[in-house]
Amino acid sequence: MSSSTQSNDLRNRILFTLFILAVYRLGTFVPLPGIDPDQLQIMMEGNQKGLLGMFNVFAGGAVSRMAIFALGIMPYISSSIIVQLLTGVSDYFKNLKAQGEIGRQKITQITRYGTVLLATIQGYGLAVGLESSADLVINPGLFFKISTVTTIVAGTIFLMWLGEQITQRGIGNGISLIIFSGIVAEIPRALVTTFELGRTGAISTAMIIFIFLLLVATIMFIVFMERALRKILINYPKRQMGNKMYGGDSSHLPLKINSAGVIPAIFASALLLLPVTFSNFNVSQNETFLNISSYFSQGQPLYMLLYASGIIFFTFFYTSITFNPTETAENLRKYGGFIPGIRPGESTAIYIDTILTRLTTIGALYLALVCLMPEFLIANYPIPFYLGGASVLIVVVVAIDTVTQIQTRMMSSQYEQLIKKTKFGR
Repeated sequence: MSSSTQSNDLRNRILFTLFILAVYRLGTFVPLPGIDPDQLQIMMEGNQKGLLGMFNVFAGGAVSRMAIFALGIMPYISSSIIVQLLTGVSDYFKNLKAQGEIGRQKITQITRYGTVLLATIQGYGLAVGLESSADLVINPGLFFKISTVTTIVAGTIFLMWLGEQITQRGIGNGISLIIFSGIVAEIPRALVTTFELGRTGAISTAMIIFIFLLLVATIMFIVFMERALRKILINYPKRQMGNKMYGGDSSHLPLKINSAGVIPAIFASALLLLPVTFSNFNVSQNETFLNISSYFSQGQPLYMLLYASGIIFFTFFYTSITFNPTETAENLRKYGGFIPGIRPGESTAIYIDTILTRLTTIGALYLALVCLMPEFLIANYPIPFYLGGASVLIVVVVAIDTVTQIQTRMMSSQYEQLIKKTKFGR
């Protein structure tokens, strides 16, 4: 493949990705049938915090407009995580993973079925929640529930398909880019809202400057931590085959500080904000339930403590599922690799596990710090969710991954062109 052909291929992939993301953004403005837009605006003004506000971030504002993509891609993400967790604890899923391409296709199919099931349950819960709000639904009843669930499930499946198309024919991870585009598209509105609050005096000018300085510092900190690696030296012994010596090379086993990504923050937020969401949706008017929910509101010490604990727990749990030190040590032993000063086998596994535990501890504390710092500001000032820690974390991490993929393709094209200029490529 010539250099110009590869350049055209990269350009076509980028254009295709932008086209798919434009289709997604268009869908976030298509409303569900049977919703009173005026009553919806009134309801959303009082429900910007809690799980509803968090879902609105991941859905690119579709929840605030109650669009056909109101659930966003969250059911697919939840289904994928459940399947990945089952892969680490279930023999059936372990066997599927060991079957290679055929097993991967079966796992993908199971993930899709799980997406439909979760979207159906969440869609029904959304329909019931909408009907519980006075005058929001024009004609409540069975027909509204059926049409809402059908539309929500169809929108989620379509989003899942769009994400897969980006991964196969575009650039970057499709699911991550869909969430990324939704957050980025709503950031200008969040900035306008913040400046308007400053103009009306709700937030002082000094506070706005402080917020943006903190935002820049947070982005720099995230980039540094996401790029940080702990490289473990791996040596390979020399082998003599005939009159020639092979091997004797060395490489590195890179371990990221944050192997779990943004998943711990998403799950910890969803679990803690659930009681607040129930009370906001008027699902439960029990006084005791509402009193308990008040302790889980943003800015409360119990909320902060449980949020940090949830992030730390999910960081360790997800890292333990996705990275197996014993399996890594066995693969090194199989190919003759060893860590200098460490015996192959169990000793190597213990050594890698010790380093991984220390790195994960740093990564968990880093995630907790990034996600909790903006929570104090959001709790005490009317700052939009799109300027929160989880939102910034997703935007920065996805941007880094996408740019890395583009650079990899460009470097591959340059290397091929360089080889053709040498005698080996003639």
